[in-house]
Amino acid sequence: MPGFGDLVQKAVYLGVGLASYAGEKAGTKLAELQVEAQKLADELVKRGEMTTEEARRFVDDAIRQAQQPGAEVPPPPQSAEPRRIEILDDEEESGTDEDVDELRDRVKDLQEELRRLERD
Repeated sequence: MPGFGDLVQKAVYLGVGLASYAGEKAGTKLAELQVEAQKLADELVKRGEMTTEEARRFVDDAIRQAQQPGAEVPPPPQSAEPRRIEILDDEEESGTDEDVDELRDRVKDLQEELRRLERD
């Protein structure tokens, strides 16, 4: 059966080729993931939502988990403190008292909803 030996040899070559291709694709995807995770971490550090040490750990954890089969990339860690918002330009005051009152009522409603959600 000379044809059977050729068939086995081709099957082995196909398996090696597929494994090589999968390895290359995995390496490419892993490199892309690392770049994207680093960009995300840099943006979060820039916005002050995490420290550089947290960002480094986030990227390392994302790469480590991506290397494990069937693992998902973790979301970036949330800081215990709320993000500070800074008003840079308040020269333009086009709102009326009615608009201000409406916004205050909306803020009160949102605060009440937040308190209710925290209790649940």
